[in-house]
Amino acid sequence: MNSVSAANNRPADGEGEGEGDGDTAYELFRDAWGIPHLRAADSLALAYAQGRTTALDRAWQLEVERHRAQGSSAAFLGPDFVAWDRFARQCRLDDTARRCHDALDPETAAWVRAYVDGVNDGLADGASRDGRFARTGHTPTPWEPWVPLAIWIATHILLAGFATKLWRERVARALGDEAITLFATDGPRTAGSNGWLVPGDRTATGSAIIAGDPHRFIEDPGVYQQIRLSCPEYDVLGLAVPGIPGLGHFGHTGTAAWAITHAMADYQDLYAEQVRPTADGDGLEALGPDGVWEPVARHTETLAVAGADPVEVEVLETPRGPVIVHEDGRTLSLRYPPRVRRDLGFATLPALLRARTVADIDRALDGWAEPVNVVHAADSEGGLLHRVAGAVPRRDPANRLRPVPAWDRRYAWQGWSQTPAEPVQGFAVMANARGIASPLGVEFAPPHRADRIRELLDGSSDWTPKAMADVHRDTLLASAEPLLALLPGLDDLSPEAARLRERLLAWDRHMAAESTDATVFSALRTATVRRIAADPVFAGLADAPTGPEVFHPWLYLVTRIGYALEGLLTTALLPGLDRAAHVRAALEETAAAATPDTPWSEVHRLAPWSALPDPEARWPGLGGDHDCVNCTSSVPGFTDLTARASAARYVWDLARREDSLWAVPLGADGVTGSPHHRDQLPLWARCELIPVVTDWDRLTKEPRA
Repeated sequence: MNSVSAANNRPADGEGEGEGDGDTAYELFRDAWGIPHLRAADSLALAYAQGRTTALDRAWQLEVERHRAQGSSAAFLGPDFVAWDRFARQCRLDDTARRCHDALDPETAAWVRAYVDGVNDGLADGASRDGRFARTGHTPTPWEPWVPLAIWIATHILLAGFATKLWRERVARALGDEAITLFATDGPRTAGSNGWLVPGDRTATGSAIIAGDPHRFIEDPGVYQQIRLSCPEYDVLGLAVPGIPGLGHFGHTGTAAWAITHAMADYQDLYAEQVRPTADGDGLEALGPDGVWEPVARHTETLAVAGADPVEVEVLETPRGPVIVHEDGRTLSLRYPPRVRRDLGFATLPALLRARTVADIDRALDGWAEPVNVVHAADSEGGLLHRVAGAVPRRDPANRLRPVPAWDRRYAWQGWSQTPAEPVQGFAVMANARGIASPLGVEFAPPHRADRIRELLDGSSDWTPKAMADVHRDTLLASAEPLLALLPGLDDLSPEAARLRERLLAWDRHMAAESTDATVFSALRTATVRRIAADPVFAGLADAPTGPEVFHPWLYLVTRIGYALEGLLTTALLPGLDRAAHVRAALEETAAAATPDTPWSEVHRLAPWSALPDPEARWPGLGGDHDCVNCTSSVPGFTDLTARASAARYVWDLARREDSLWAVPLGADGVTGSPHHRDQLPLWARCELIPVVTDWDRLTKEPRA
């Protein structure tokens, strides 16, 4: 039997009797969208139920995430996954998860173990539903207790963007130290989320509303799972991360609710290491900050690769952290808080489920660690919260910009920063821009999304949950202005280019799905990005990326210019860059191409990531763009397709939870071809929301398999 014993999971009178395997009692209900609502006798039985139901619905997704966290995904997915597996092994993600699990308090450890037991009991049945297991020949094996922690680390290890430090170092070498933040993301970038808190004095009911959407790479199956978790101690609904117990990011307990966005904090460091062989030649040592050569942990691991030979991976770790680059005479180690602290903040997860007030949420978040988030919370008594939560080390400001020398004590960590909070005055908006988290970071999103959300919210004083969809779907692209502002000053244009200029200057700046002007603007933007990237001033950055493949997305010049175009068109740091000439040539190129009047949604189509893509899938076109509130990120200069967008949308009503709304990009079920695999996709593409159901009598009870 599982570690969740029958004695600890005795059902309440009349609940769960005669169902399932008889040793862990719970009930599973579903609404019309297949969203699971779970009811159990206590919190451990409920954690078990969450794990088992997730395995039934998303066995393939769980196994992919588990093996990515362990660095073993290439064993059944093939050579394309070797680069990630090598990184996961060298970063020691699984080992860090084990250490964090060993440090859990007994109550949290039992809760996580109950979830894992549920996953293990459901994996075989879940795998039998999904043909991808047969296609790859993969058979699930039991999870270890720390796997949820490993998935959490793997999901967030690149979120804080330490790879940007590799790019900044490259920029400094090519353009000088003064240009190190030239490509800062206080210009367009793909990362980000929206969130807003409307206090009760601006709503129709007099109670607060929290709404927003996390922006992530869209995956199939989706990265968030709509779910409800109910036991005598609490009844909470929200968005779970498959493979993780509880509701870490977005939840509504009935009397209190919370939501997060990425704080854009910098909390991971890269150290340049001096490494040499030991005197006996059998090992390695690295120069430490006290001038002492310190031993380097070293061993070799083997990656199994489906359809190819195994790959040997050397795993090194200095006293600073795991070595992630060790080639061409260069050694870089990564220092990140979970490995240093042996803490992911997992004790916060069950505490959030028990929260009844903003004060409860605030206390719970004092223990949050990874990743660093900005949080909005509200309760039915009028309590409001706007704070940052997470672990950020105190250290020299240079650490945040680029790799720093490991042998210099100046760059050592000096404890932990205090995370800021501020009172809610009027609307509270979080959209990754500078603001509450500014002391903790270097690069933030531009202010356009945050400013636009505030502008839209200012338009009403009696907001309702349904009206929030108008904010979600807004497509104004304020970051288009610097490019358009250069058009009036251009001279000697061809008649075709002059007509195109007038058309774009008359455009309303909305990247609406049906807009043909949006398509033409994107074509001009693409041509501008490519011409600027070819300018001799950037010759030192034009070479193809080198080093570990997992960091290459941060190191392509065209991509970096595309995201930073707004700033590059206005900066004084590049006096030799003739922007007007490049824009003129791009305008002529776009006009000569005679772009047909194609709606934006026909070229701006969803292109989600999948570990095993479905060749028959047909994905919808979308409105929005990377700097709209409806943030559907293309890669300017490279593609109009979008791989990153709202991974979920939510509206939490603190007056009546049953009036809350939500949606995910695909659906509740992770199995291709199932009725609820993609049933929310058409609604999501139009920024529409579905109602939250809280009445058990409106749900359908599902027999236990």
